[in-house]
Amino acid sequence: MTLSERAFQALRQITGHNYCTRKKEDLVCYAYDATARKYPPDAVVFPASAEEISRILELACREKFIIVPRGSGSGMTGGSLAVNGGVVLVTSRLNRILDIDRDNLVARVEPGVITGDFHAAVERLGLFYPPDPASSAFSTLGGNVAECAGGPRAVKYGVTRDYVLGLKVVLPTGEIIHTGVSTAKGVVGYDLTRLMTGSEGTLGIIAEITLRLLPLPEDIRTMTAVFPSMKSAAQTVSRIIQQGLIPRTIEYMDNNSIRCVETSLNAGLPVDAAAILLLEVDGSPSANREALTRLEEICRDQGAVDIKTAENREAADRLWRARKAVSPALYAFAPDKINEDIVVPRNRIPDMVEMIKRIGDETGLVTASFGHAGDGNIHVNIMLDKSDSRQLQAAEKAVDELFDYTLLLGGTISGEHGIGITKSAYMGKEIGPTEMALMKKIKALFDPFNILNPGKIFSTGK
Repeated sequence: MTLSERAFQALRQITGHNYCTRKKEDLVCYAYDATARKYPPDAVVFPASAEEISRILELACREKFIIVPRGSGSGMTGGSLAVNGGVVLVTSRLNRILDIDRDNLVARVEPGVITGDFHAAVERLGLFYPPDPASSAFSTLGGNVAECAGGPRAVKYGVTRDYVLGLKVVLPTGEIIHTGVSTAKGVVGYDLTRLMTGSEGTLGIIAEITLRLLPLPEDIRTMTAVFPSMKSAAQTVSRIIQQGLIPRTIEYMDNNSIRCVETSLNAGLPVDAAAILLLEVDGSPSANREALTRLEEICRDQGAVDIKTAENREAADRLWRARKAVSPALYAFAPDKINEDIVVPRNRIPDMVEMIKRIGDETGLVTASFGHAGDGNIHVNIMLDKSDSRQLQAAEKAVDELFDYTLLLGGTISGEHGIGITKSAYMGKEIGPTEMALMKKIKALFDPFNILNPGKIFSTGK
């Protein structure tokens, strides 16, 4: 599926010469994502409309070349990498907020809108879009939908799929379809909107998104609780939920995460703490005061040694900057890392925390865990030097064991990062052969020429 000179010139006719390139310096910029793996594409194209995307895909079907959709390239599993060559289709020019309907709490956006920009736009109007991945400052809404992104607020508000009402999608064959509704309810036909959400750019390219909004919470309060052990922090999470409290967020950081982010940001975190919980509540001021009192009681009962409530929004923002900086800060431990985002039932978090500690002890590799403890979503980072074959072998063995134990606890191997290429070899651990065959049939039905993001999700590996 090599891109011919004829096909390249035809692409330039569709988008204009300024928005289609195969200069080496441009290809390098779109050869990698947050996995740090590099696969240079044959060309990069920047369409400006659904109609241009449609013409590009029709051309790809005729000329038999690959199309790889891409937003900001912030994905953690290689979903936007041109692993088999082809053309990377970047949605950055489709970056308009088309409409925000305050009466019906609905917005229409294009896929290239930056998530954080959308948050700011709706909040200026007294509205609220809950999904908030750590990459919100630079990730796109289209990428969030393609990966079904989550984030800290998922414990109370759910993930991206819970806010996608409808989509305009360009199929691999070039047809443009509209899925879903712009109303609060709708059950006509199969739910193609949910099928597309989380499909990682393998079934179609998102050209427009209809999103559900909520009223902006009146008040937000943020608390930190410091624990002498990771196990006591994990047990506290289970205790909070058992007591019927559903905070806006329940995040945690282990000691390695705390030390790294404090070194890089000087955020005032206690570097001798075994673990920190970052708790946030929203609602009316009176309800928040009551919730914070109850949370403090639970944390103290579970052994918290220090509890603080942020004095103002600026102080809370500093804490969140620290939390969102954990992942890149961990490179202080080693030049490479394996980053997994397992999910386990909340009451099994203490068991998983012990397992992660064992991995570090047995492999001699630094492990760091942090993430969305409120919904059991743990980001496990194994730090290593991949050029050291011993370290790489130990880390890969640890991932196998981590996934097996996750499934034993009733969990899943990916909560929000997707499968892409980094987890495709492990997908068979969780998905049975009949279900896998059905998914492959769906892929073939949507993409009969296998030109859209091939090599993602499915693997003949482990």
